[in-house]
Amino acid sequence: MHGANRRDQTGVFVRLPTDQVRLLDRAAAAVPARKKDLISGLLARHVDPDSPEGLEALREITASAGRRVIVESDEPRFQTGFAAFSPAVLPEVLDSAGAAELLGVDVATLVTLAEKGEIPGRLVGDQWRFARQGLLEWLSPV
Repeated sequence: MHGANRRDQTGVFVRLPTDQVRLLDRAAAAVPARKKDLISGLLARHVDPDSPEGLEALREITASAGRRVIVESDEPRFQTGFAAFSPAVLPEVLDSAGAAELLGVDVATLVTLAEKGEIPGRLVGDQWRFARQGLLEWLSPV
């Protein structure tokens, strides 16, 4: 591992639970060794995806992580992986920039329409505010 040149290496980014990162930090300090050398050694010693026993051991690890994904399909376009979706929380009240983005116009046009009373909005102090639902209803055909 120490003798590998940079061309024989590939960067990998993974997120680990904080407790495991602290454990790795303590191990690297105690040995002492570089964390990448510890991880490379652990992989070489404990990961064997080419044997049934090795695969079963890996499956046990991923099952305990609670994020196992199984895709069963004859179509090659599907791949096994992880996905998460959290819908964005849309604000009920928009400022001029947000309202202009929603309507697909520039801020100056939006403010001009609001000042003429052509679109629903309220002047709060010296700034315009718009109800998302009010703008969508105004935009919809009657």
